[in-house]
Amino acid sequence: MAKVKSSDRKKSRWDAGVTPYAEMGYYDADYVPKQTDILCAFRVVPQEGVDPIEAGAAVAGESSTATWTVVWTDRLTAHEHYQAKCYRVDPVPGSNQYIAYIAYDLDLFEEGSIANLTSSIIGNVFGFKALKSLRLEDMRIPPHYAKTFQGPAHGIVMEREYLNKYGRPLLGATTKPKLGLSARNYGRVVYEALRGGLDFTKDDENINSQPFMRWRDRFLFCIEAVNRAAAATGEVKGHYMNVTAGTMEEMYERADFAKGLGSVIIMIDLTIGFTAIQSMAKWARRNGVILHLHRAGHSTFTRQKTHGVNFRVISKWMRLAGVDHIHAGTVVGKLEGDPNAIRGYYNTLRENKLEADPVLGLYFEQDWASIPGVMPVASGGIHAGQMHQLLYYLGEDVVLQFGGGTIGHPDGIAEGATANRVAVEAMIQARNEGRDYLIEGPQILESAARWSPSLRKALDVWKDITFEFESTDVPDAIPTLTV
Repeated sequence: MAKVKSSDRKKSRWDAGVTPYAEMGYYDADYVPKQTDILCAFRVVPQEGVDPIEAGAAVAGESSTATWTVVWTDRLTAHEHYQAKCYRVDPVPGSNQYIAYIAYDLDLFEEGSIANLTSSIIGNVFGFKALKSLRLEDMRIPPHYAKTFQGPAHGIVMEREYLNKYGRPLLGATTKPKLGLSARNYGRVVYEALRGGLDFTKDDENINSQPFMRWRDRFLFCIEAVNRAAAATGEVKGHYMNVTAGTMEEMYERADFAKGLGSVIIMIDLTIGFTAIQSMAKWARRNGVILHLHRAGHSTFTRQKTHGVNFRVISKWMRLAGVDHIHAGTVVGKLEGDPNAIRGYYNTLRENKLEADPVLGLYFEQDWASIPGVMPVASGGIHAGQMHQLLYYLGEDVVLQFGGGTIGHPDGIAEGATANRVAVEAMIQARNEGRDYLIEGPQILESAARWSPSLRKALDVWKDITFEFESTDVPDAIPTLTV
């Protein structure tokens, strides 16, 4: 916002020159959001001397119809209808931060387009000089808008029916080392992991088609490994074939090839962009192939507390965009993850209806209107010794990916996979028997390890490995005990 001399009189809405955003109608404390409005909660840190309400109004204005000065062409529109409205600004206790709540009329957005939605909400306002920082914390997507999107290509229920696997978390592993293996050796890792008891293996985010291993060769050796493991175990198996490429034409070529080989699942990276993600989701539904999304690059804008976009918002965008899987945190692994925040992400991805819950970082209710759920994926520094914690924090509808925790097993890849399968089945059995598996978890694992040498060695190697660091992003609300 431009600085205006304090001696300036209060202008009318249509006087030429600069008028504060709040006076132009972008702040309205009496506004009652409509059921059809898209609502956003922004974390705002104004510059010194900038009024928080004016800062919130500026965000509303610059993410809808305003510019830095009055323009007469507003008179050619029903301008009040198209203006976003900041209707509430709450201070965050003990900080210089504020949460600004902003409502956007549905007419501001193109139907079924993440690109348009994001260009509108986050397109220009994050570089605003009058703000020290700005973060989009949450959105309410009304059913009226959500239903203009395809949603997940298949969803959790249909994926389990494709795989014929129920009642437990799915198990996976990222092939390691993720760079440098030849195609044949890469396929060997896939076979050993699947033969040992995993449901999936995957390409990592940066394995595409490099000189040491071209994509076609990798796909051929991986599908051979998948088919051999399926024949050996009698189970449906899969490998996430990463079809990420430089152009959509190349991505479609790779996806078609994977489908032709009989792969049940393909993979894309978040870095391909929102339009490409939606395009691949439509391809996946049309071709009956599960779509896995690796959230490559997300922490560049999701991790910092006061600037960027919270991952719960990315979760909502990707559920609309149509992916079946997305990496969503582990709580106990090596990557960022506050337990309450992670639970909020997982609920956002899986549940059909959510109530606002400040403890989980959920600012709004959310009704998905029966759009299928997305299967969260937990990966990054997890191992069999944490199985009780993983099941407790993440639940049953999740893919647990043990890369190093499979391939780093002292007796080899297959034994590492077996250790993870034994651990999850022992924990599920204990849960189904009504035991307090979180408290009794170590005892349950030790009991299972008495008859499983694979699990015994996994526990011996990794039982004391933890990643205890303070999270950089936690919800503002802290639960308090009551008596």
